[in-house]
Amino acid sequence: MLRQLSENETRDLLAKGRVGRLGCIVDGAPYVVPVSYIFSDNCIFIHSLLGRKIAALRANPRACLQVDEIRNEYEWSSAIAFGDYHELIDSGERDRAVRELLERFPHLTPVESVPVHDGGSSVIVFCIQVERLSGVGES
Repeated sequence: MLRQLSENETRDLLAKGRVGRLGCIVDGAPYVVPVSYIFSDNCIFIHSLLGRKIAALRANPRACLQVDEIRNEYEWSSAIAFGDYHELIDSGERDRAVRELLERFPHLTPVESVPVHDGGSSVIVFCIQVERLSGVGES
């Protein structure tokens, strides 16, 4: 039977998820890509190299992340978090987010080691500040 998830159930699903689908707008059309993420303090933390999604999010910061847990076609849950894109510029915030991402996803370390011309990291660390949640499931 299909039902709305409570806010707590929706937050729990986001917190335990590891891969979600990030939605944004590219050239006036929807663009969705899979991302590894962490949900903490009402923010979805993600890292990325420069590319289409970062350019799109810089141009239009509205974004969403969809996550699901599928046991079978009759038992599943899905959550969507809506909010705004914010790049983490503060070194303390950025370091904390990178540390937490690498603790959860230790195989992402090669991306973190790619330097840019100024000797820093070429990786962008950002947060989707969650404003609204929606969740539905069938069980």
